[in-house]
Amino acid sequence: MGLSWQQGPLGRNPNGQFLVPGVPERLLYAEPLRRRLRAVVGGRTVVQSDDAVLLFEPGRYPVAYFPLEDFAPDALRPTGHGTHHEDLGDTVWFEVAGGDRAAARGAWQHVALPDHAQLLEGKIALAWRAMDAFYEEDDRILGHAADPYHRIDVRHSSRHLVVRAGDGVVADTTRPLVLYESGFAPRWYVPREDVVATALTPVEQQPFCPYKGIASYYEIAGVRDAAWSYRAPIDDMAAIGDLVSFEPDRVEVTLDGERLTLEPGQTVVSHGIDRELGIGEAGALLVARAA
Repeated sequence: MGLSWQQGPLGRNPNGQFLVPGVPERLLYAEPLRRRLRAVVGGRTVVQSDDAVLLFEPGRYPVAYFPLEDFAPDALRPTGHGTHHEDLGDTVWFEVAGGDRAAARGAWQHVALPDHAQLLEGKIALAWRAMDAFYEEDDRILGHAADPYHRIDVRHSSRHLVVRAGDGVVADTTRPLVLYESGFAPRWYVPREDVVATALTPVEQQPFCPYKGIASYYEIAGVRDAAWSYRAPIDDMAAIGDLVSFEPDRVEVTLDGERLTLEPGQTVVSHGIDRELGIGEAGALLVARAA
């Protein structure tokens, strides 16, 4: 997912490889965001900046660092707590004071940066989960800092896709949609009309994806989480709305007669509130963003 997450080039299990010798196991990358970004705690804007920097670190979503001078007066309170970052050196932590609450250890600063990391000099990072909300201009950003290297393309296809569970056919279509998402293998989606409705049993799991929306999961023939659907996706993902996708390691999925397998490194590991929002909270946020 993007530059440093999942199978991205800076991720822990990249899909490709750098064609130069001696590439370090850990590569960090930082760049100016070039978007107005602000954060709110307790009803107060604690920082607003046009000069935030995104840090991409292996296995993590991008983290926004803000110039110290862009914080509201008295928004940062030293805690006396310190840690050490394996690449960026000594780190001090701050409490972030909002209007009616404070976020303990809600921010940090690397205070002994190596020469090659001076882009982060004088900048403070905010813990995404500790803030009440982040905004780009006036639109709330859900889940984590927007990754400019994350992309999703949805394409129509006439390939023949069949899903089987046990001795029965669950889906059969020649009009699937394929979703290409940064860091992931292609995912195939089937129109509801081409799926045996009685084969799908809803389960309680409904994780939230900041790029696609709230996912509804299904059990098939006693196999839990064998399929999912974005029944009311984010507007940009309307093309896959209410279509069904199937896990090829839990049911048999063939494409033009060739069985699909789950590629390594595709499991989504919970990392921040984008995977942990409750259905009610996530739904309310999506409605508010669309208003």
